Amino acid sequence: MSESLSDRYFALIDQIVELTLQGKISSFERVYRMLLENIEIGTGEILERCLNQRIETTTAQLDTKLKAARVLRALETIEKQWLRWQAENQVDADINEIAQDILAVEPEDYFLAIVDAIDPNQDEPLSFDELNKLAESFKNAAMSQEDVNLAQDWRQLSLGITEGLKSFTALEGDLVSWMYGTASNFSGFGAEKPNPWRVWSKKVSSPLLKQLFLTLSQQQSARIFAQIASNLELRAWVELAIVLQYLERGLVNWYDKQPYDSKFGKELSYSTMLTFASIWGELWQVFVDIHPALADGCFLVMLQILRAFAQREDFPLYSGVFADFSGEYLQDTLDYFDEPLKQIEGTEEKARIMTLLGYSQRTIGAYEKAVAFHEEALEIAIEANDFACEIANLNHLSRANVNLKNYNEAINYSQRALIAARQVGNKLGEANASVNLGYAQVFAARQLESIDLENYTEAIRYLEQGVELASKQKDWQSQSFGYTSLGIAYVSLEQPTTAIAALEKGAELARYSRDVYLQGLSYSYLAEAHYGIEDRAAAITYGSLGMYLLHQINSIEWRQVAGLLSILQGQVGEEEFKRILGQGRSQIISLISVDGYDYLPQLLEEYKRN
Repeated sequence: MSESLSDRYFALIDQIVELTLQGKISSFERVYRMLLENIEIGTGEILERCLNQRIETTTAQLDTKLKAARVLRALETIEKQWLRWQAENQVDADINEIAQDILAVEPEDYFLAIVDAIDPNQDEPLSFDELNKLAESFKNAAMSQEDVNLAQDWRQLSLGITEGLKSFTALEGDLVSWMYGTASNFSGFGAEKPNPWRVWSKKVSSPLLKQLFLTLSQQQSARIFAQIASNLELRAWVELAIVLQYLERGLVNWYDKQPYDSKFGKELSYSTMLTFASIWGELWQVFVDIHPALADGCFLVMLQILRAFAQREDFPLYSGVFADFSGEYLQDTLDYFDEPLKQIEGTEEKARIMTLLGYSQRTIGAYEKAVAFHEEALEIAIEANDFACEIANLNHLSRANVNLKNYNEAINYSQRALIAARQVGNKLGEANASVNLGYAQVFAARQLESIDLENYTEAIRYLEQGVELASKQKDWQSQSFGYTSLGIAYVSLEQPTTAIAALEKGAELARYSRDVYLQGLSYSYLAEAHYGIEDRAAAITYGSLGMYLLHQINSIEWRQVAGLLSILQGQVGEEEFKRILGQGRSQIISLISVDGYDYLPQLLEEYKRN
């Protein structure tokens, strides 16, 4: 094939030169059109080789042949128009090359190959139009393929892309409309309404997509969907990969453009990426033994999403993924990552994802598991010279050891974090380390069961330093943690009025940064502080808020404040407790909705039963 093309291209070059010498070609446009009509996509190297050979030969004849200079000028014109042709047709050539690379793999690996080709993390990911061109390339290749089975597979690839783009187009108008279609508070991907899967299931005609969306809308695992979908055609899986990628990217882009203090902010970008990654991770777990090739493709999609998440400049090294997860759904999302992460080599991205999973596990009370995540993340971060991640994990290990009542260990980790942060100029890490060191010292002092101010002086100094530094960095989460920790210190010192002032600031900043855990913690200690000044109404209101929010993310600390509420109920009586709760109804529903308010009595009864 190459030899016949060389002959054709030599003849084409000679024809253009001869017509130019005869004066029959008077414009560059005519040369370009002749190249356009005669050059086959993907064969540019052959034309370029032929052209260079003619130019070299003619250059050598400049001193011996009279026409050589005119011939050379004609060849240079061809060369200029060839460069133009290359620039204008490079996309088609690149698409054709991608198609050929995919078709060159074994048929069982087609899904994996196409998932790799559409990776959105590439420097120049394929656009909507380029995917259409890729589908066309597969279609053309299938038409000339004599092997019936291969031709069928190639048509499946083409149809999968085409149908995927078509299905997303049908969904695009409802990408975010579901957030506004009800009076209920938005709650993301949890069981509460509104729910995107339910809306999207009504907009698609593809049986595979409809079944997946219906499964997810009912809060069922993607594993259930996988068990009935494993035998579907290649076309359906390609379509699924296209649609889910565009939905995830579309939502993330939309959330990223919202104001930080909006109810639709960057934290929803984080949980959206985790949600879609978890879907592919669950599919991988189902197929890994029964359909390895399909499993590899699912695993690669999951990694692509996690890689994109880990590479974000605003990757949440310290907090930020709980705002739109109910406790059970968050737990399911986090649990599935354990096994997939074992399959990945130690990389900067892996360290960051493990950091996120570690502090997520700490939040829901799995402290030993959190320590294991952070220890491995710390080791990987050190090897990868990811100083920000290294410092973050030292800070998280400090927090987790406070939860485990290992206060000396906690103080040691936060001191290491503080030294490391100052050495590399990491102000965010330094602010967190100062607050963590003060927090650890507060709980170490509480263990002494003494209200001597001297035991808390150094802790308060570090907390105040951390809050000031965090304020300069506009790090609301660290400020919130610092103020909340100061509040805890003053509660321990039996200075409830001072504690309330600090805790109210902590709660306000936690709401602003959408940190549900710190909101719940601040409200819980506000309840304790108000109990200390015998303001039972405020104690019941704040305690109810803290109990609900901590229970919502499955944090075991909800039981501590539920215990205080149970005591208060016993002191004032059930009827008076209910009346007080009713008085605080408007404040409560503004923060946790009517459904949350109505759930409070049931939650308190659950505590008493257990």
